Amino acid sequence: MRSRASLRVALSVASPLFAAGALAQGLPPWAPEGRPPLPEDVVSVEITRPDEPIFRTPDVHGPRRGAAALGARLPLLGVKPGPGCKRDWFLVGPEAWLCGDGGAPSGAAPTSADAEPPPSESGMPRAYYFVGKDGTLGYGDLHDADRAPPKGELQAGFAVSMKRVERGETGESYGLTTKGLWLPLRDLAPVVPLRFSGYRAEAGTLDRGFVVEDGATAYAEPGKKAKRDVRAPARFETVPVLETREEKSRSYVRIADGLWLEATSLRIPKPSTPPDEAKGGERWIDVSLADETLVAYEGSRPVFATLVSTGIGKGQAETATPLGVHRIWVKLKTTDMTNLEDPEAAHYYAMEEVPWVMFFEKGFGIHGAFWHRSFGHPRSHGCVNLTPRDARFLFDWAGPHLPTGWSAVLPTEWDPGTLVRVR
Repeated sequence: MRSRASLRVALSVASPLFAAGALAQGLPPWAPEGRPPLPEDVVSVEITRPDEPIFRTPDVHGPRRGAAALGARLPLLGVKPGPGCKRDWFLVGPEAWLCGDGGAPSGAAPTSADAEPPPSESGMPRAYYFVGKDGTLGYGDLHDADRAPPKGELQAGFAVSMKRVERGETGESYGLTTKGLWLPLRDLAPVVPLRFSGYRAEAGTLDRGFVVEDGATAYAEPGKKAKRDVRAPARFETVPVLETREEKSRSYVRIADGLWLEATSLRIPKPSTPPDEAKGGERWIDVSLADETLVAYEGSRPVFATLVSTGIGKGQAETATPLGVHRIWVKLKTTDMTNLEDPEAAHYYAMEEVPWVMFFEKGFGIHGAFWHRSFGHPRSHGCVNLTPRDARFLFDWAGPHLPTGWSAVLPTEWDPGTLVRVR
């Protein structure tokens, strides 16, 4: 899927501004000339607006650095007045300035990485639901649910991200979405994402494949079917690649003694040389459209391999995954993906809070997909889809690093975006 959402970030560069002098002298870093200083026990900034922009300089017209999550407390390292902000600008990290209009000084400690929810077994950041076949109505207040005019209407198949579930005054259960709507759970179905995950190439070798067919045929040897009581591995199982052989213009892969599969039943990640843009032992990501696989590298050494679903289009089609070497230009914990603004769309979709998003070419990115199980086959509108588990791993592994309490981050010269090659 390709995002048409408004990303509140933009790639640019600027010179650093960092209030290190006062800190080195043990003095409070906040004391803009002509303004009363903040109390000395203030150590953080609590974010009061969702996805509050963070800039590389204290200027609302300056280049973006990322965004802060609502409710997070970021470390307060310095204060400075600047354009476009009614209050002072707060320094919350290296080259990271936040307008005080969107944050409140706090005496509480900055949000710790330990305070963030651990990754779930499924890789999803929270509970998600699909809207049922009859659609549903959303209410702005739980008290109004099924009693007052709705605030919104969602179509069948839309996906919502849920903050919590409560019982309304009618006794029915309602879920509060991250968009602030209360939806009756009777109209929703919980999302159960595929829990498949790729493998870590511990020895730096690519020696396994992934079964991508239901009911694959087992062979005792190439071209000779195995006995009926011998079953092929199930779809999405990871199997060793022990030997390959051609027989009557067909390719077979041995995965155990006396057990072969047709190569068409498998996706086997293949080693590749680093692109010229990769320097030294730099991390980079290789996406193979022919194999529908992704391999993460450190230099020439593969470290992780998995299945993907790339764009269903070819060449210059709007739904084709763009070929070439790119760099991740922004990472977002979640972002909405929708085509509701396209008047020519034959079918509308809206997926709230798509997780672990890394855009590498305009609106094309790598992200988790919980709405299908077609990994190993083209499926997307141009993005590179992974299971949420794999997307979470890759999101944490690839640059730039997302600081605690941030909802989005852009690269810098000292923390660049990871290379992505699509071939």
